[in-house]
Amino acid sequence: MTTTANPPDQADRGAEPTSMSRREVMQALSGLMLGMFVSILASTIVANALPRIIGALHGSQSVYTWIVTIELLAMTATVPLWGKAADLYSKKLLIQLSLGLFVVGSLIAGLSQNVETLLVSRLVQGVGAGGMTALAMIVMAAMIPPREMGRYSGIFGAVFGIGTIAGPLIGGVIVDTDWLGWRWTFLIGVPFTLLSIYLLQRTLHLPPTPPGKVKIDYAGAFLITAGVSTLLVWSTLAGQKFAWASGWTALLVSVGVVLLALAVLVESRAAEPIIPLNLFRNRTVALTIIASVLVGLAMMGGAVFLSQYFQISLGKSPTVAGLMSLPMIFGLLVSSTVAGGLITKYGKWKIYLVAGGFIMTAGMVLLGTIDHTTSVPVLSAYMAVLGIGVGLLMQNLVLAAQNDVPAHELGVATSVLTFFRSMGGAIGVSALGAVMANRITDLSVEKFGPAAAGGGSTQVPDLAALPPAVRAIIAEIYGVATADLFLIGAPFAALALIVVLFIKEKPLSTLSGADRLAQESAAADSADLGAEDAGDAAPGAGKRPDEPLRVG
Repeated sequence: MTTTANPPDQADRGAEPTSMSRREVMQALSGLMLGMFVSILASTIVANALPRIIGALHGSQSVYTWIVTIELLAMTATVPLWGKAADLYSKKLLIQLSLGLFVVGSLIAGLSQNVETLLVSRLVQGVGAGGMTALAMIVMAAMIPPREMGRYSGIFGAVFGIGTIAGPLIGGVIVDTDWLGWRWTFLIGVPFTLLSIYLLQRTLHLPPTPPGKVKIDYAGAFLITAGVSTLLVWSTLAGQKFAWASGWTALLVSVGVVLLALAVLVESRAAEPIIPLNLFRNRTVALTIIASVLVGLAMMGGAVFLSQYFQISLGKSPTVAGLMSLPMIFGLLVSSTVAGGLITKYGKWKIYLVAGGFIMTAGMVLLGTIDHTTSVPVLSAYMAVLGIGVGLLMQNLVLAAQNDVPAHELGVATSVLTFFRSMGGAIGVSALGAVMANRITDLSVEKFGPAAAGGGSTQVPDLAALPPAVRAIIAEIYGVATADLFLIGAPFAALALIVVLFIKEKPLSTLSGADRLAQESAAADSADLGAEDAGDAAPGAGKRPDEPLRVG
């Protein structure tokens, strides 16, 4: 990687060089990638362990949902706060703090003796994971110019995808291994997170954050967090605890919308808003936000519901179900890495967004044709297509936005994109989960009669305890219901394709975020000095108030 010299005025002031060598960047990336992988893994690794966890801690069915949901809520709601903090405080300190919180939460979770302690630990884990998710890309932008970001963001996209999809695989292996047990789904990440903190301390060298009077918009932070959390709670419980069209829906949606409307009002008047509203006036940022929501829905929906399909419809074990996710991982890994390298080489990026939108839509449509008789090779091919599409889209959307905002807004712009992608995934999983539950109920009534709807239980059936004839019908029901979800998701993927078509391609900057910030600061200082010089040179400058102005 090439380095960029400091602006002359900065060098005259004796400032440290803002650029890192390629070797330093790769060393720092090792810690970042490790931390990001572990934080993303925490969101999905418990999927196959939940039945064991609930049984061991004597939890209810509602706790089953909240063990996953509360971590996702905390991660999504705090991403903008971490992003804003990155523009005000030391990025290195913040990313180490987020990893430290993740370690604390993981230790508490692994040692929990009751569900209450486990839920608190998942909240702490989520706050830490939110910081890591937001700050990883922010730190990358500070180190690496957008022109060279492609090869690195491709690797990060692969890490994100692998962490999301491989979680059920690793979790399945752990719970199927007698001498490990479910507690290790939480504890396994601790040593790797500590190693990440150590690597970042040794290798991450960023210029200090410029001193200044920091103003935190606490009112805006509270309103954004409360509003988003309310809507996520609604999307999680609707269709399960109460009907979509119900008094609870009206109450929660109304409260969430009012809180977010108040947040917009507060943010528009804040000196240092958590989410600057001017970001949404930037066409590229606005369009990438919309596309990120849709990509989050496709990514999380594919990972969550395919795992269930493997086990219920195809009758696979947790470990085998995890292994069956590998085609999607491989497709995402190859596409994000290859596209990143090509973007770095040629400087063109929009073609990969368009191709990703088209391929992701095709993958959703293909997976909409599966059932309980679909062969593994065919299923693997369809999953690989979806993985390729998501890999081309996910990180390149971040790259497009980072390239089109001032350096002092890199942190908040990156975190806003991450926030909306996570929110899209959270709402998508909740909504599609409710749709799937209703679809399974309808199909069960159709196959077994009205008695099948009795009790309204959403408990996943134990196939081993069912007669072969009933097992075959259950497998068919889950196959049809899963395919229907992908058909519902396909129009959203197509909408993402339409959105990226309207993004205008702009040349990638050859300066890192740190260099761009130094350049912007130098330009601002020069403008201030110029204004002062102009004021001194103006007619009447420096005269006494009572002294007449002399001309000529």
